[in-house]
Amino acid sequence: MSILPDEATFADFRNQCSSTENWASKYDKHGIQVWVEVAPKNKGNNVPKVHKIKCKMTIKDVSAATMYDVLHDGQYRKTWDSAMAESYDIARLSANADVGYYACEDSFLGFSPKPITNRDVVTLRSWQVNEDAYIIVNFSVKHPKYPPCKKAVRAVSILTGYLVKPIGPNSCTFTYLSQADPKGSLPKWVVNHASKFLAPRVMKNVHKAAVAYPQWKEQNSPDLKPWLYPEQSTLPMMDPAELSIQRADSLENVDESSKVAAQQENEDSS
Repeated sequence: MSILPDEATFADFRNQCSSTENWASKYDKHGIQVWVEVAPKNKGNNVPKVHKIKCKMTIKDVSAATMYDVLHDGQYRKTWDSAMAESYDIARLSANADVGYYACEDSFLGFSPKPITNRDVVTLRSWQVNEDAYIIVNFSVKHPKYPPCKKAVRAVSILTGYLVKPIGPNSCTFTYLSQADPKGSLPKWVVNHASKFLAPRVMKNVHKAAVAYPQWKEQNSPDLKPWLYPEQSTLPMMDPAELSIQRADSLENVDESSKVAAQQENEDSS
């Protein structure tokens, strides 16, 4: 059975983005909404340990096509993603799938000074373009040449993705959905902080980047868009069978509770 996402994967992702059942609102301001998945009643011991978070933003000054390009363009991301420590594509898997590496600095949780170890992920990313939607999904995989390293905690994307839907020539809705395990031993208040404050901030940053993208792209290989034109890609091809899904329980936890507690004490006293 292929590891690559199929039509059912994309359809299920779209359904999750539009679903309202078993989602609790955490934030609703300035055109941005954030929900966290809650366990349905009588689910018993099958409740997942890692919650899903969903964010939706209505954007009135950026087309869906432009937003989709921004989410794909790795060179442009280096100019606006302040949390990114390192990022690169590793290989192509098909015309609409690749595998890549991303490392983010601990500041992504909003701390200063930095008490949390950096995180990194190796993910399989796949995308789909329809008349009414642009979809990108990813999940963590094991790559034989990119095992966990000491400089970062290997986090796990169980399912992360974007749904962009046009609502006009220069407007769209932008939905981000993620179920990811940061590993380590982060206390509950850190997770709450991320869902209530980090997610809206990230949405605003992506929107700001999208507004500036057309002008930037005009000066930076305007015709190069391998996510739309696979023949432009210079990545080496890789057999998807060489990859396997990365399970969170196969990775070692790093206890960071004391670091986070010390940071909270410093903030409380200042």
